[in-house]
Amino acid sequence: MVRPKKHLGQHFLTDKNIAVKIVSCLSDDLHVVCEIGPGTGVLTEPLLKKKSIEKLVLVEVDRESVEFLNTHFKDERLQIVSADFLKLDLKQINATPFALIGNFPYNISSQILFKVLEHRNVIPEVVCMIQKEVAERIAAP
Repeated sequence: MVRPKKHLGQHFLTDKNIAVKIVSCLSDDLHVVCEIGPGTGVLTEPLLKKKSIEKLVLVEVDRESVEFLNTHFKDERLQIVSADFLKLDLKQINATPFALIGNFPYNISSQILFKVLEHRNVIPEVVCMIQKEVAERIAAP
């Protein structure tokens, strides 16, 4: 059993219906998708059911979650990267543009979005769940 680690700002999504709704927001335009912080794979499962995805890269900083994912998910389209997304060279994910998806940790949501803006030519689409306070700050004038 993988437990969320407070020092990593983890909060695992458990509602599979919400996960399906999040994944359904992803367009079929990009065939490579990167999931940030998959944890126990609640978003990963419906992502692997999406036919348009040719490559799914999971970026997870928590070693315990990486072990869990390696044990529970077997798919030739899947690549699991044990790394901190904020420090990761995006070429390790894919050489061409890719979509980004995730249930972003509160403490690094803004940093993730700043990195996405810096690399918007490589990440043209983001589907994420963030805390209300973060969304309000983003939407503020």
